[in-house]
Amino acid sequence: MARLPPWLEARWYGGRRPGLGLGLLEVLYSTLTAARRGLYRLGWWRSARLPVPVLVVGNLTVGGSGKTPLVIALCAALQERGWRPGVVSRGYGRKQAGTLRVSVDSTAETVGDEPLLIAQRSGCPVAVSARRAEAGRLLLAGGEVDLLIADDGLQHYALERDVEVLVIDGERRFGNGRLLPAGPLREPPWRAARCTARVVNGGLAGDNEVPMRLELGEARPLAGGELLPLDALRGRSVQAVAGIGHPPRFFRALREAGLEVEAHAFDDHHAFSESDFAFDDGRPLLMTEKDAAKCRGFARPHWYSVGATANLPADFFDTLNALLLQAKERLDG
Repeated sequence: MARLPPWLEARWYGGRRPGLGLGLLEVLYSTLTAARRGLYRLGWWRSARLPVPVLVVGNLTVGGSGKTPLVIALCAALQERGWRPGVVSRGYGRKQAGTLRVSVDSTAETVGDEPLLIAQRSGCPVAVSARRAEAGRLLLAGGEVDLLIADDGLQHYALERDVEVLVIDGERRFGNGRLLPAGPLREPPWRAARCTARVVNGGLAGDNEVPMRLELGEARPLAGGELLPLDALRGRSVQAVAGIGHPPRFFRALREAGLEVEAHAFDDHHAFSESDFAFDDGRPLLMTEKDAAKCRGFARPHWYSVGATANLPADFFDTLNALLLQAKERLDG
């Protein structure tokens, strides 16, 4: 997704009224999305039911909210509880169509940057397809998974699900609460109440919401070498790059770690090339893991990726585990 132009940012998150034109387009979008939900609810459009529990992770707003770190955390927590999870994703921005298995050696151009990062960080089987059910069938055919996690699948009603986890940006929340393009919402705010769990990334979690905190790890050289603790860069001037849904979150986290940051924001899923780094002046250059997956082929020795780990309460994972076990019993029964 392209970065929001200032005039639209002011309307979605800054308190300015969207205006008549955006309001009319919102009515059209609302009508189309309501009709789509209705076709699935009435059974005129069929949803695929796979033979294992399906957990969907998604959001209501366009742009980043922290879904990828949460998916990685879910993979680890559910593995600890005895599951063998696999991840299915659309693979946004990839240049190769079809249903594909993701390996740690795949390229972001082929499978998408987020599925590649999930495969590398989680070690779980990952597959991509515009039809998530086809990706799920590919993983199930190998007999290696007994649970599917659908990344960014909240609005993908073609796949039946047992558990829905909504991720909310704790700072921007739902913006002005209006649907596209008058606001940032893909679906109406009432949709949040129908999700199994609501996870709030940063900010303050409200009643019946689960707090999530992202913690930055060590800096890893893209060209190979020893890990560098962020404390070693405290007080130093660095350059930082982010092509994610909400780049300011990454830059702020680096500043909170004590770094003096010159920020360079790009569109979400930006296809980086060496020319994008003409500003590089030899200072340490830090980027997200998602961006690093697209930059290793031309990385320089002073470029580093900084990963983020999602921390959530243990009882959140226990609750999801219990619900998934119940779903498994229903499917097996």
